Amino acid sequence: MPTPANRPTPEPDKPGPFCLLPPRSAPVQPDDGTRQLLQWGASILGAGVLAGLLLVTLLGGFSPTGAKTNTGWFALIVALMCIPFGGLLLALGVAKWFRNRALARQR
Repeated sequence: MPTPANRPTPEPDKPGPFCLLPPRSAPVQPDDGTRQLLQWGASILGAGVLAGLLLVTLLGGFSPTGAKTNTGWFALIVALMCIPFGGLLLALGVAKWFRNRALARQR
């Protein structure tokens, strides 16, 4: 019976007899953050759009000088922060998704 010191090691491409992972036919894509960029970008953009809609419909609206109520000002600030930042995150996520898709087709 082989001891742990002289036990034969499996080759890197061949899993051992008790390996629970399926054999890899293609290299697995590493998690490069594309899914997180898409999720958070869409969430932040959605929060900004929701704040803008609430400002216009329920929180008194706004004029050229700003919002008309205190909660309207808060919604305006949230909308003006979330819409550009969420849009940029979402655009970066979409660009990375297209790039990953093109790289997968080249393989």
